[in-house]
Amino acid sequence: MTDPRPSEAHREITHYLCIGCPLGCRLEVEEEDGAIVEVRGFSCKLGKEYAEREHVDPRRLVSSTVRVTNGLWVRLPVKTNRTIPKDQVRAVCRALRQLNVTAPVSVGAVIVANVLDTGADIVATRDMPAA
Repeated sequence: MTDPRPSEAHREITHYLCIGCPLGCRLEVEEEDGAIVEVRGFSCKLGKEYAEREHVDPRRLVSSTVRVTNGLWVRLPVKTNRTIPKDQVRAVCRALRQLNVTAPVSVGAVIVANVLDTGADIVATRDMPAA
C-alpha cells in the first residue's frame, strides 16, 4: 500500500545582513529543493536583490597591499576591479602576499591581470613614486 500523503519538500532558511543600503536589514532566504521560494525582511529593492545574489553566488571585492621595491613607501594599496567568488578571496590574498612590484606605479595600473582566472584584475589604488 502506498502512502497517500505527498512527499515533503526540504525547506531551509538562511539569514543574511544586507549591505545594499545603510538600513542593514536582516534578511531571510527560504529555499526549497535548491530553489529560492521567498525573500523576507528587506526594506528596499536592493535588499531583495542582495539576498538572492548572496544566496546563489556570493562575491566580494578584495582590498589589500603588495610589497614595493624602490618606492617611496614599502607597500602599495591594491584592489580587485570587480567582485570575485567569495571562496576565492583567501587564495587571491595568498597570491598578493607573494607579489612584489617595482616603483614607479600609477594609480589604476593593472598589477595582475585576471588574477587566478577570476576575471578580475588587481589594480593600484594610489600612485607610488620611486624613492
